[in-house]
Amino acid sequence: MHEDPRGTVLTIGRLAATAGVTVRTVRHYHHIGLLPEPDRDASGYRRYSAQAAVDLIRIRTLADAGVPLARIDALLHAQPAEFAAAVTEIDAALQRKIDQLTAYRHRIAELAGGERLVLPPEVVALLDRMRSLGISELRIRLERDAWILMQALDPHAMPQRIRDKHAALDDSETTRLYLACDRSVGWDPHDPRLDRLIDDLDAWEIAHERDSNRGGSLPLISSRISEASPAWQRILDALAHRAEQRRTAGHDG
Repeated sequence: MHEDPRGTVLTIGRLAATAGVTVRTVRHYHHIGLLPEPDRDASGYRRYSAQAAVDLIRIRTLADAGVPLARIDALLHAQPAEFAAAVTEIDAALQRKIDQLTAYRHRIAELAGGERLVLPPEVVALLDRMRSLGISELRIRLERDAWILMQALDPHAMPQRIRDKHAALDDSETTRLYLACDRSVGWDPHDPRLDRLIDDLDAWEIAHERDSNRGGSLPLISSRISEASPAWQRILDALAHRAEQRRTAGHDG
């Protein structure tokens, strides 16, 4: 910046730096007619007045607030009352965006904070009970995710599902099978030990009259659990196949 008889003038580089934008941005504003482009002086340089710097700062501020460039041009030439009303509207829009982002941050914090922030106390107590029985954290994390999914898909079914899960954990055979499944997580899907486990789980299914093809969230939950282990995927596939065979045999009979 330097003084000359016409007052304070700026080169395009100093103008851009003053407003916190790039020279390329200034030239873009020239191109679309948002900022007038001064003539070159005798040295071949374009010189900008202090008013140009003020206008560029206003343009940058409005653009940063999300105001479309086409509307900024109108605002720069608006009467004071019209400009003030527009700024009030922009401020309200920004506040709505802030509120939305704040809500997103709270939701992310809840997801990162563990089950106590995203699940009802009854489910948290159920997960703690599973821990006390010796069920692995991997399975508990999968159960947690399943409950989160169930809560989103079918919240009205949650109380009954919680009661059913507690009733299942009251049964020593169910707990034994949970622990057996935990131990099988890293097995090769062709491990012969899986055959015995599948037989035990199938017997449990029959004894409890479970239908693995119920609607609602169960298919999604089963998919989520099976993703963790090829061995578990084989178990689910085998149980589904056996259930289908029983249904077919029942229809034929």
